[in-house]
Amino acid sequence: MISGRVVENEEHMSSIFFTKWVDRREEMDWGNLGDQSCEIVQLAAVSGSHSLNLYVIPRCRMQRGAARVTGFRVRRQRLYLHRQLVLTNSLREVLVSFIAFLQMLRGPLVIGHNIRRFDCPLLARALDELDLRAEFESAVSGCVDTLPLAREMLKDRGLQSFRQENLVRELLGVSYKAHDALEDVRALQALFSVLQPTPELICRHRFTLDTMENKPAVKAAKSKVPCKPPEQRTLWENFRQTGKKEDKATS
Repeated sequence: MISGRVVENEEHMSSIFFTKWVDRREEMDWGNLGDQSCEIVQLAAVSGSHSLNLYVIPRCRMQRGAARVTGFRVRRQRLYLHRQLVLTNSLREVLVSFIAFLQMLRGPLVIGHNIRRFDCPLLARALDELDLRAEFESAVSGCVDTLPLAREMLKDRGLQSFRQENLVRELLGVSYKAHDALEDVRALQALFSVLQPTPELICRHRFTLDTMENKPAVKAAKSKVPCKPPEQRTLWENFRQTGKKEDKATS
């Protein structure tokens, strides 16, 4: 999903970025999802009520473990999700559409759960493969991983698990269909709005594709440089402002 922020000192309006991957091995290795054995199969992005949800046919054969977890299957070069045929695009088309969605948000933060270790390395590899990394980086203000963010904010809650499904259940009191990118990003958008991290906390957890392998900052006190999030507006905030201008013009 994607996440946008409004101008500093205004309320957060979040969205989130999430990629769907496939592991080509029989046994799933949950600790190395960003390695060469994974591919993007579904990419979803959400900003308020606006969403992007696209599918890609994996280039290599899907193994039973991945199909069992994700519900994806490929038959005769067609992709099925829970036995339902889904329309697909090439990986380039998916990434170009994703970048165009980001550009409409005017420099958003890309936010996702555990994306620093899993999704972003996979995304970076795909962008590099298609020579689209520069376009992506110019369209965003950085990335934020809600896993370490939630661990810092909820460290005194005594939670046994910081998996997204568990956080949504604990904080929102609902369950959702996990392992579906669109459902994941919608749930994370709702979770982020409940967490309401401060601009300083968001800035401390912000990273880029170039810095994602660096050790995350732990405490703001260690940094002597003030950290100010860039001024941004979410997609629906832009629509709201545009609508006001049109109303004035017609009055």
